[in-house]
Amino acid sequence: MARMVQCVKIGRELPALERQPYGGELGKRIFENVSQQGWDMWMQYSVVLINHYGLSLGDPQSRQFLEEQMEEFFFGAGAQMPEGWTPEGEGAPAGKGAPAAKAPRRK
Repeated sequence: MARMVQCVKIGRELPALERQPYGGELGKRIFENVSQQGWDMWMQYSVVLINHYGLSLGDPQSRQFLEEQMEEFFFGAGAQMPEGWTPEGEGAPAGKGAPAAKAPRRK
């Protein structure tokens, strides 16, 4: 039987991640509190951030920015999806409920 978590992003009990998706304390919090579906939402949103701001994962400032956005996405104010929210493809716009991002300055 799959491990279940009360997903902090979606607000209901869903199948959990199979392993910790990110290092450190933040990764542990995500593993314990975020469902696979919630993580998949972050992965889609992170691609939007990377493309929109032209981030390079080789740049420490870009990685720090993405980590801050990840923490906000899952645990920040308003991180839980609004009541009545449905996943993309089920009638809701993509990214609904995602936090506004302020990108690092590019040199």
